[in-house]
Amino acid sequence: MSLMIYNGLTNKIEEFIPHKDNVVNMYVCGPTVYNYIHIGNARPVIFYDMMKNYLEFLGYKVNYASNITDVDDRIINKAFEEKITEAEITKKYEEQFFKDTQKVGSNKPDFIPHATEYIDDMLNFIGELENKGYAYSVDGDLYFRIHKIKDYGILSNQVQEDLNQGVRIKVLDKKENPLDFTLWKSTTKGLKWDSKYGAGRPGWHTECVVMNHKIFGDQIDIHGGGMDLKFPHHENEIAQAKAMYNHNLAKYWVHVGRLDLDSEKMSKSLGNVILVKDLTEDEAIIIRMIIIFSPYRSNINYSVDLFNQYKKEYEKYRRIYLSSIRELQYMNNLNQELDIEFIDKFIEFMNQDFNVQNVMTLINDNIKIMNQALRNKEYDLLSSKLNAFKKIMDIFGLNLKVELLNQEDLTIYKNWMNARNNKDFTLADSYRIDLANRDLI
Repeated sequence: MSLMIYNGLTNKIEEFIPHKDNVVNMYVCGPTVYNYIHIGNARPVIFYDMMKNYLEFLGYKVNYASNITDVDDRIINKAFEEKITEAEITKKYEEQFFKDTQKVGSNKPDFIPHATEYIDDMLNFIGELENKGYAYSVDGDLYFRIHKIKDYGILSNQVQEDLNQGVRIKVLDKKENPLDFTLWKSTTKGLKWDSKYGAGRPGWHTECVVMNHKIFGDQIDIHGGGMDLKFPHHENEIAQAKAMYNHNLAKYWVHVGRLDLDSEKMSKSLGNVILVKDLTEDEAIIIRMIIIFSPYRSNINYSVDLFNQYKKEYEKYRRIYLSSIRELQYMNNLNQELDIEFIDKFIEFMNQDFNVQNVMTLINDNIKIMNQALRNKEYDLLSSKLNAFKKIMDIFGLNLKVELLNQEDLTIYKNWMNARNNKDFTLADSYRIDLANRDLI
């Protein structure tokens, strides 16, 4: 069965067919680096990291880009608040962002474009839009004419007339249409660049389109981000790509739901957030597990009860892996065989638009078989199941924190097992204490 993905552009689950047979070009909107990220911000980072892992497992070469927005009003305000420069703000929070994403088990993208590195490209892009009649200037600000895009609203499944309803038009609004968005913002405050329109900085919606095109050169396969970016950010990206390149920027648009806290939207302004930097390493693994095993398009209602539920699951996963790997190493029965049936069922469920709930049931069913094989000393079966289980954990980025024993530790472990088998419990206890002190059992 081919990989099927829900395409937000068509509102259908479609067969995933990239532009090039074995290559996937993927772009995900990254952070605006002005504050610490919370576990809700971490959800897209974790999901798209897993998606990349799975696509690579299927045999694709994945080129994964995720940007850093390092020019923004919030950055300028934060710099003023902390009495340091914008560059110092963005450096501080970008470094923390990657520490946090590493903590939750995600790798860095292959490309990390920074908005400030592409200002000339953005100005050239905006100039071309103006030449084509899609942009107009008012008092140094430049706006995009959305009425020139016939299917504006295609991603958010809205039409322009509906979008205009309820929009409060200011008496002195200088835009031709209230929904026209900023391409270039004139300013005298904070980070700014000279242009023929005057000093200013680019609009947020333009940054991603330009960086996308500079990195990949054409329509990409997957564009991702949080569900909250669907409108207006991603809609406005599509509008600009249609105007400039006559395509929708990406073939497949994939969006991840929110992570709420006790049924309320997590918000830094409200203060109801759990910051990733404040998590322990063990807590970060559980958060990743919650996100991985939740349907990606649905919201997650995070709570202490949910955390504890997944903590028990993680401990079960780690326990079976630890006991199995130790027994197999003790019996010198480790091999590289993968349980094909286990892996094939995993692929079948993942290819159903990442049906992780069925995968979780599959894993738990196989853990029962592994426990039985361990009791019955069916080591070939146990080893093949264990290898398949570990492969899935690696794709999901779930660190079970268990390593193979080195020769010294293996000798102690074997001595412990032999003493137990010989019912020399006093000697066995001394070896067990040694192993526990080494955090090996």
